[in-house]
Amino acid sequence: MSVQVEKLEKNMAKLTIEVSAEEFEAAIEKAYQKEKGQIALPGFRKGKAPRKMIEKMYGVGVFYEDAANIVIPEAYDKALKDCEEEIVSRPSIDVTQIEAGKPFIFTAEVALKPEVTLGEYKGVEIPKKEIQVTEEEVQAAIDRERDNNSRTIDVDDRPVENGDMIKLDFDGSVDGVPFEGGKSGSFIPGFEEQLIGAKIGEELDVNVTFPEDYHAEKLQGKEAVFKCKVNEIKVKELPDADDDFAQDVSEFDTLEEYKADIRKNLQAQKEEAAKREKENDVVAKIVENAAMEIPDAMVDEQVSRMADDFTRRIESQGITMEQYMQFTGMTPDKLQEQMKPEALKRIQNSLVLEAIAKAENIEISDEKLDEEIAKLAESYKMEADKLKELMGDYEKEQMKNDLAIQAAVDLVTGAAREV
Repeated sequence: MSVQVEKLEKNMAKLTIEVSAEEFEAAIEKAYQKEKGQIALPGFRKGKAPRKMIEKMYGVGVFYEDAANIVIPEAYDKALKDCEEEIVSRPSIDVTQIEAGKPFIFTAEVALKPEVTLGEYKGVEIPKKEIQVTEEEVQAAIDRERDNNSRTIDVDDRPVENGDMIKLDFDGSVDGVPFEGGKSGSFIPGFEEQLIGAKIGEELDVNVTFPEDYHAEKLQGKEAVFKCKVNEIKVKELPDADDDFAQDVSEFDTLEEYKADIRKNLQAQKEEAAKREKENDVVAKIVENAAMEIPDAMVDEQVSRMADDFTRRIESQGITMEQYMQFTGMTPDKLQEQMKPEALKRIQNSLVLEAIAKAENIEISDEKLDEEIAKLAESYKMEADKLKELMGDYEKEQMKNDLAIQAAVDLVTGAAREV
């Protein structure tokens, strides 16, 4: 097998991979052995027809496609090992010669890892941000806890008021014709406001107009009438914010002590958020100062990984991607198009930080790796040695790479100037 590399524009390359005629012949024979059991010819029992007879009946290339599918993955993997370039995308395959008795030749167009020219990365200037916890934020945290500890009580001596929780029957129609979903689902803007003042047992019509961007296209912009009947009125009763409340929801005896703890936690959260924001600002500035040419295929590869991750997150919530697309009006192409800016940003950040780690000779020792594995094992409640055994060389190298990148982030963030 031989490999030729042709550099193309924008960090793309074409690999021309040639497989010997003997190897391709072996792949044809392998394809024949695999498929012959499904082929019947007159005068032969099923699975017993000779290869030459099958090729005469169906054409000499009858097994070429299967043979190519056998040869290409193995030949491409070997080409990757022989190629000195770092390939960062899936290949676009094109067969250029396929004929019995001759070498099998195909090309693989791929993206190459771009070179990065670093600009200024030490001492970059970023806006300084003040960290302050306000009384309103403390009170909002207390109110959320009060809401978490609220109770729901029935109300039967007054009509519906704003903020009430109500149970009702409703039946929607457009131009007098009931529509799908008219007896269930979420309400549209203007619906709930018209129920204010209604009494238990009262029946009333609610007139609304569906938004132009409503998920059901047939109802977009349509005027609808919901015939409603209020069955129950409930109200949420919140506990008073006092010392008793503080004792119930925390380890503190007084409300003031509880407030002080909330303020301390909010301060820590804001400091952590500010640290991440500072890192992001510094890296964005450094990327802006650097120069690199990102091939489209590399972005497409990153988008594909992000889309796979997104699908797993959606399906972990018990929703299929088909349902998600239906609910949101999204399409796979639109979703991937929306992901492209973030995909490009991730690639640029990674390439620049890797270049800084290389420029600063940042290397992660085996001891440092062991420390991180021990931390990871503790979070999984495992023995560190056991987790290390489960990790392959690739995973360990990837962890070292991630640690080097984080070290580069720490270096440039520490050297940045806030103005």
